[in-house]
Amino acid sequence: MVSTLRDLAQDGRLTELREWLDGHGTLEIADGLARLDPDERAVPFRLLDKGRALAVFEALDPVHQQQLLDALRDERVVELVSAMAADDRARLLDEMPAKVAARLTVGLSAADRQATATLLGYPPDSAGRIMSPDFISLRATTTATEAVAKLRSAGRRSQRSRAVVLPVTDGQRHLAGVVDLLDLVTAPPDTLVADLMRPETLLVRATDDQEVAARLIQEADLVALPVVDREDRLVGLITVDDAMEVLEAEETEDISRAGGAEPLDRPYLAASVAQLARKRVVWLLVLIAAAALTVNVLQYFEGTLATVVTLALFIPLLIGTGGNCGAQAATVVVRAMAVGEVRFTDLSKIIWREALVGILLGAMLAAVGFPLVALYTAVTGSGDWGFAVQMAAVVSITMVSVCTWASFVGGLLPVLAKRIGIDPAVVSAPLITTLVDATGLVIYFLIARAILL
Repeated sequence: MVSTLRDLAQDGRLTELREWLDGHGTLEIADGLARLDPDERAVPFRLLDKGRALAVFEALDPVHQQQLLDALRDERVVELVSAMAADDRARLLDEMPAKVAARLTVGLSAADRQATATLLGYPPDSAGRIMSPDFISLRATTTATEAVAKLRSAGRRSQRSRAVVLPVTDGQRHLAGVVDLLDLVTAPPDTLVADLMRPETLLVRATDDQEVAARLIQEADLVALPVVDREDRLVGLITVDDAMEVLEAEETEDISRAGGAEPLDRPYLAASVAQLARKRVVWLLVLIAAAALTVNVLQYFEGTLATVVTLALFIPLLIGTGGNCGAQAATVVVRAMAVGEVRFTDLSKIIWREALVGILLGAMLAAVGFPLVALYTAVTGSGDWGFAVQMAAVVSITMVSVCTWASFVGGLLPVLAKRIGIDPAVVSAPLITTLVDATGLVIYFLIARAILL
């Protein structure tokens, strides 16, 4: 599909290009444009009619939207930006260089310019940044017939929020409840909105974190969430599609940091090789510095290692197992925190559970490993079964100890990081694995000294 679109765009076969566009849906066209080179996107996009062009444009990522705007004439740019929903427009302008954003803002109507400025005035990552200020509110004393007539007279503006839930306010714009559009249009004509609305309504403040708002929409199965200001006046709605984008961005950020890299601020294929490397190199340097602890531990126990050379054979096994165990614990706890299943007040429960899990895992691995280590050591050590059993005991006891310690650390550090304002994903798998490697070696050599020397 994409190669056909690229071939048609490069060859300038406009008739066939129009047929391709007519035969594919909005999302397919947006995906095809995103995979083209920036200078190839303008030609097929100009062939789209006005309404479809806006739908395709809104389906693109902000970085691709910027690249497309750079390739279009100024009048088409202003037309596209003006037709966007206020929240989508604010997101686009926020990603643009200040001078470019200012130039585009000048071309907007006074109302659109004010709505965009209001959204951009809220703190980054706040609920106010992603809410839609385009909504129709009702009064409790309005009848169902009057409410439907109000929606009809508002025209397409009432659809900009994409909501099937309508807020009900009083004379001071204070939220009184919400009413489902389906209930409104199926109710008898003289039914009051007050009899249809749900007074117990979930809401967030415009300054609340947008991830909190998105999680609330997800957990409560909402299609729209009212947003109020400091005076509890309704200022907008957050719809489920915007909430999904926030959750996707947050999960992408967590996955990136859990893998030891900074999250990309653009799609993978839109990022340059230099940008990809820059997002990863900082964490690699941090992990190299942390890995220096392992080198120091080996140097400190150099005498023990020289006396019992066999100890070196099982170092990769033990530190690998400990690191994996800590990474598992951290991943589970970070995920549980992200979806609101655990909080700081649950810290004692978390570390107790993870310690028990670590003991159980270590015991199971030790039970499997003891006979294998003994047999291997005896075979490679000229049949000295006494030493082989001692070596197996060292490895098995270390396995239990390291798994317990790693699970404890993996459960503890993310919760503490969240408490002091650090993203828990930052202290996730790679960092915990590196730290457990060093401390696991200390445990290993101390146990070996106690049993073998």
